[in-house]
Amino acid sequence: MTDVRFYHLQRSRLEDALPIMLRRTLEREARAVVRFSSPERLADLDEALWTFDEAEFIPHGHEETGFADQQPVWLTTSLDNPAGGSYLFITDGASTDGFEAFEVCCILFDGRHEPSVVQARQRWADIKGQAAVKELSYWKQNQRGGWEKQQ
Repeated sequence: MTDVRFYHLQRSRLEDALPIMLRRTLEREARAVVRFSSPERLADLDEALWTFDEAEFIPHGHEETGFADQQPVWLTTSLDNPAGGSYLFITDGASTDGFEAFEVCCILFDGRHEPSVVQARQRWADIKGQAAVKELSYWKQNQRGGWEKQQ
């Protein structure tokens, strides 16, 4: 069963929030898959994971870098999970298909973009009653950019 979490970005861009979330995932000694809706967005975030902090980077790969089974974070536009990641991060409206194969599924959406909010509401309704869902939660950014679980 999967813990499904919706993350409502209001203060941060995906390029700022995702590296922090991935860092925490790696600190838990877990592997992750980040699913994008387009190759262009994958390329944008690929760059952000190398440059988000001068002192560190998030080790990751994608189809063009190879060594898929060795990557702690895998970037993709498809449903692949070559390194057996247990966390799935869905961005920019990418497909939620196959989320039940992961322990945790994080759906990140831009709260400043109305079509993204509408899509997130529909996804919530679609996922809510599924047997594969262990827990369904909604997290919203606070004034400092941290996450608060909403009721």
